[in-house]
Amino acid sequence: MRQIVLDTETTGLSAEGGDRIIELGCVELYARKLTGNNLHFYFNPERDSHEDALKVHGISNEFLRDKPKFAELTEEILDYLSDAELIIHNAAFDIGFLNKELERVGKKPLKAYVSNVIDTLAMAKEMFPGKRNSLDALCDRLEVDNSGRTLHGALLDAELLADVYINMTRGQEALLIDAGDAQTDASGVAVQVDLSGFTLPVISANEQEIAAHEEVLTQMDKSSGGKTIWRQQASAH
Repeated sequence: MRQIVLDTETTGLSAEGGDRIIELGCVELYARKLTGNNLHFYFNPERDSHEDALKVHGISNEFLRDKPKFAELTEEILDYLSDAELIIHNAAFDIGFLNKELERVGKKPLKAYVSNVIDTLAMAKEMFPGKRNSLDALCDRLEVDNSGRTLHGALLDAELLADVYINMTRGQEALLIDAGDAQTDASGVAVQVDLSGFTLPVISANEQEIAAHEEVLTQMDKSSGGKTIWRQQASAH
């Protein structure tokens, strides 16, 4: 599946209040590997950034003066994102800004162009309840090197988030034999075997195996003085 890890920088916190996107950074993952097919733009937001926002991203108003407007690049952006699954940290924020930019140029909301959106902040809150789950905190927890992140930047943050996402979902690779440990073909090249498409057979226990299992349960029940939970539940029904 083609996945796009996406991040934005903005003039402020309120898309509805008139704040605009000033930077879009996207990195592409295919089969959980970075492809190098990235997308990165700065935009002239036609307004100044709030002082608090400037402290976060450090992108000056002067730097953005000669950059293209979002409307000029909308088609290229949508072509790139088309049918991909998006991976975004605190997705509601970025999606809200992108939807507002699309609305300004008469386009449908972003969900009409992509297959799905994964919010890594929501994922992190489930995986690490009660802990800080900012991008920096996740980088520290998952040992992703973020030493170059002195200020927020859309492309750098997307690259870091890609590493974070891969680490957060590493258990999903359980059915893939790693290429380093895989079989090799006749030329000695490692072959990755994807087992996810295989249907595993269901083999039922025979009468002898069921009887042996029941005997083990009976002995365990005797040892506990008749206090095993499964026997109590069985008798209740």
